[in-house]
Parts: sequence; structure tokens; C-alpha cells
Amino acid sequence: MRLLLVEDDHHVAAAVSAILTHHGFEVVHAGSGKAAMQTLLTNDVAPFDVILLDLGLPDQDGYEVCGRIRRWTSTPVIMVTARSDIGSRIHGLNRGADDYVVKPYNTRELIARIHAVSRRTAPSSDGEVPHGSDLRFGTVRIELTSRRVSVAGTAVHLTRKEFDLLALLAQRPGVVFRREQIISEVWESRWEGAERTLEVHVASLRSKLRTSTLIEVVRGVGYRLAAPSA
Repeated sequence: MRLLLVEDDHHVAAAVSAILTHHGFEVVHAGSGKAAMQTLLTNDVAPFDVILLDLGLPDQDGYEVCGRIRRWTSTPVIMVTARSDIGSRIHGLNRGADDYVVKPYNTRELIARIHAVSRRTAPSSDGEVPHGSDLRFGTVRIELTSRRVSVAGTAVHLTRKEFDLLALLAQRPGVVFRREQIISEVWESRWEGAERTLEVHVASLRSKLRTSTLIEVVRGVGYRLAAPSA
């Protein structure tokens, strides 16, 4: 996976690059907002899979850089910053960021979030369904863009988390999602104590979708959406 790291502190950039490279990532470093845009505009090697963007840049406001990046490319952006207040997080997401990590952070968490945003925006070459698609599983129709679900043509009301859970499973039918992974991506929380929450949401979905076979339990592992027959 190829990453663009936008970080003005060269010591921090060197340390982060070393760690990510050790974990198999290819890292390209840009030390300012201007350098980041130049790298994106002149990049002729291979597209970046994820952009790690620090907000405290010396030449431009990090939020503005994020907005410019979003106008240029749909590559996922993870803001990495010491600004931890909720207002900064919301503003970053509104400017087009896909995720927000607060310094100091755990390296494993950063890597997990990189993989998470990459999966959510990955093309369908590995069998994943594109985000803009309307999905059909028997009588169940899932409209990802409008966040609507219907069963046999009748609209079904899902809570936000119920839809997020269903959409996560539906974009890779037949693929098993570990319980810990589902909790991390849908609830953005740790697994401890969340088992009952996940079970309740699965039971509610089965009831609302009027089927007990669409969402399958893989005992001891997690859940998957039944792959549609050929």
C-alpha cells in the first residue's frame, strides 16, 4: 500500500515512515501543504492509497489543504493531529477527511485505520461491491448512496448503526467479518463489552429484513452476509 505522509516535523516523519515501512507500506513524505499538492499533481509512479495529513503545516492551513486534496482526488485522507476537541474533528470530517487520529496515537490503531479507510474505498477487483451501487439479495434491496433499504419493494426503517452494519457486510458478501472488526468500523469502539450490542443489532436486522438466513453467524469468529447464488 502506498501512502503520502504530509508532516512538517521531519523527525516525526522519519519515525512514522520507518514504522510504516517496517509494516510493508511504501511511504512518500511531503513537508508542507504546497509540497503535498505538488506531489499529488506530479505523481506519475502509482496512485496513493491513503493520505496521512497533519494539520499543523508551516505554509497552509491543514483543513484548507484537505479541501484542495478532496477537490483533486478521492484518495482517502486521515487527519493526524494533536487537536483533540470535538469541533476540530467535526470540521476535519466536513472538509473531506475520511478519518481523524489524535496524537499521540497507538501505531497499531493507525495501521488499522489505514486498512479500514482503504477497504471502504477499494475498487471491486477483489469482489468488493463499489460504494455507489444498489445491492440486491433476494427480496432485500440496499441503496448505499441514499441509505435506503427495502424488502419486496416495501421500505424498511433502519437505525444509523443498523444500516452501517448491513452495508459493511453487504459490500463483501460471503466474506467473514470478525466481531472485533465490525465493532471497530461501525461503532468506532473497542471490542470489550460490545458483544451484546452487536448481537442485538444483528437480531434486529434479521427481524426487520424478515429473514434469518441473510446474515450468517460464523461461530467463534463473526458474521457474514450470505453470498448470492450465481
